[in-house]
Amino acid sequence: MAELEQLEPNSLKGALEALLLVSSDPVSPSALATVLDIAPGEATSLLNELKREYEEANRGIQLREVAGGWRLFTHPAYHDQVEALVLSWDTQKLSQAALETLAVIAYHQPVTREMVKGIRGVNSDGVISSLVDKGLVRELGRDRERGGAIIYGTTNAFLEKFGLRSTKDLPDLEQFAPDEQARRFIRERLSGRTIQSTLEETAADLDEERDLTNTDSSVDVSAADSNDNDIQGDDHDA
Repeated sequence: MAELEQLEPNSLKGALEALLLVSSDPVSPSALATVLDIAPGEATSLLNELKREYEEANRGIQLREVAGGWRLFTHPAYHDQVEALVLSWDTQKLSQAALETLAVIAYHQPVTREMVKGIRGVNSDGVISSLVDKGLVRELGRDRERGGAIIYGTTNAFLEKFGLRSTKDLPDLEQFAPDEQARRFIRERLSGRTIQSTLEETAADLDEERDLTNTDSSVDVSAADSNDNDIQGDDHDA
């Protein structure tokens, strides 16, 4: 590759804008610094200056630090106009079931499918698979304490799409609750005690069912299974 011409100091910001404009993913300050032949600290300083300039001028684009890098975004104030232009975005919207499942995974990761089911109260296997396909959730490994169940967590693409630097930037859900009863419900639903008790109840139910099956093979469980399916239900929409 040909050697790049050294840029003048007053041209560095323009070069940063050009690099960010052609980048579909967040770019780290070190990567930008390498291309521009400057120190990473200088690149970070220039990025922060650009960020402030966009905000002060109320530009239609914003510069944000997300998922370990920097990226240009459209201003939220013009969301409706942008959405009207890019009509194909409608097909990319997540369903209510997908949003609920994604929230559970994001706020309580790493989690297994049973943990998600324990919180939502409905089988979410299909939704989780869809979120994995969309690149918002990924497999982190297996939980040996729960029979090698797959554990899930969010991806860098999730951080990027929601404008977060890390999962530490997730907002406190309780601030969206309209009253104390709702806040208490959120605390209970996202607590480790709720998940643990649900798992214990599930294990106890399985043990009881296994004992009944072993002691009385003539018991017809098809009706019970049918009732359980009617009550529990599955989520297939994502």
